[in-house]
Amino acid sequence: MISDLKRMIDQVSREKGIDSEVLVQALEEAVKAAARKRFGPERDIEVNFNQELGEIEVFEFKEVVEKVTDPNRQVSLEEARELDPECEIGDSLGMKMPTEEFGRIAAQSAKQVIMQRLKEAERDMVYDDYKDRKGEIINGIVQRFDRGSIIVNLGRTEAELPPREQIPRESYRQGDRIRAYVLDVKQYSRGPQIILSRTHPNFLSALFENEVPEIAEGIVRIVQVAREPGSRSKIAVESRDPDVDPVGACVGMKGSRVQAVVQELRGEKIDIVTYDPDPAKFICNALAPAEIVRVIVDEANRSMEVVVPDDQLSLAIGKRGQNVRLASKLTGWNLDVISETNYNRALKEGFQSLLDLEGVTEKLATQLYEEGFRSAADLAGATVEDLMPIEGMDEEKALALIEQAAEYIRKKAEEAAAQTEMELGQGVSGRPEEEGEEALASQGSAGNE
Repeated sequence: MISDLKRMIDQVSREKGIDSEVLVQALEEAVKAAARKRFGPERDIEVNFNQELGEIEVFEFKEVVEKVTDPNRQVSLEEARELDPECEIGDSLGMKMPTEEFGRIAAQSAKQVIMQRLKEAERDMVYDDYKDRKGEIINGIVQRFDRGSIIVNLGRTEAELPPREQIPRESYRQGDRIRAYVLDVKQYSRGPQIILSRTHPNFLSALFENEVPEIAEGIVRIVQVAREPGSRSKIAVESRDPDVDPVGACVGMKGSRVQAVVQELRGEKIDIVTYDPDPAKFICNALAPAEIVRVIVDEANRSMEVVVPDDQLSLAIGKRGQNVRLASKLTGWNLDVISETNYNRALKEGFQSLLDLEGVTEKLATQLYEEGFRSAADLAGATVEDLMPIEGMDEEKALALIEQAAEYIRKKAEEAAAQTEMELGQGVSGRPEEEGEEALASQGSAGNE
């Protein structure tokens, strides 16, 4: 019996991976609960597991008194000296209790406490195992489906892949193997909850880290990732070793490394671009494969106007604006992509609007243009201080120019409104050949989402 209890504790400890001390503590608490259930809560009972004997010992402590008034907590000196001849009044005497007296109900209570503690210990152990694995890729097997979520069996526990973290149009069946990114690990009273993701940008980063030794070693660094899961992604990389090409390292021999990632993501297209600390150069890399003619940077609004050849406009914008949208996410800048023809036309119209202002010569218009005022609209939004650096400019002239520009813009807006009203009255909706071009150009703007 003695060896059986000890052997059982060791066996459960090995099978469940739980420290034997935790099991012993659970056993002591369970027996104590059983003793209180059998004899009542008013008794002073202690329970210890004797490692040498391999048995549970239950002791009831009573105070040695001359006259007993509370039999549950006191014992007479005469009775006490039968157990311990050296005891005195005021001592606390521990008397060993037979565990056989606990009965069936008490034993059942002990079993429940032990099972509860075992479950708690297992939950704590699972949480401790996975709390430090956030950000890792984990493998599991699809076990079942619950309201759109995929429940994944990780072996010792389960994890959840919520609908929002699933790649669109990806489907799984029960028993399929699945790889996912550990997004979060939360501890609840019912146990730990492990949240997985296949759409998070860091899932793509972690896949590349697994496939590319240079990333794992820190030679190549992933700077930023932008994803539209299941469709297309862009990843910006840089090398800390001038002899190592970061893009080439990620692509691998004959594209083997990037293809392994693409295969895991079920065909998601991946653009690998070189990071550059110069925002304009970085934008040009991010919009690849489109060629860039000119980039106009507006640092105040963190936006850029990107000019591309006419035949490259569709390529730069991408299907439904996807390429420019991902480039904007990747770089963190708001992008406005326009064709070279439209850009040149806008420049001419803007320069002409400056010349249309009273007293503005071609020389003054050129000076204004060089200072960054490319149109009457730019001039209308300027301050007197903005115009003072221009040669021969004074406060009076500057104020007059700004007021003229504002009046010019107001009149143009009124004319445009009147034209629109007239066209609506005549039922004219615009020429079809212009609508297509305007619709395409309108897709060239992307905000930093």
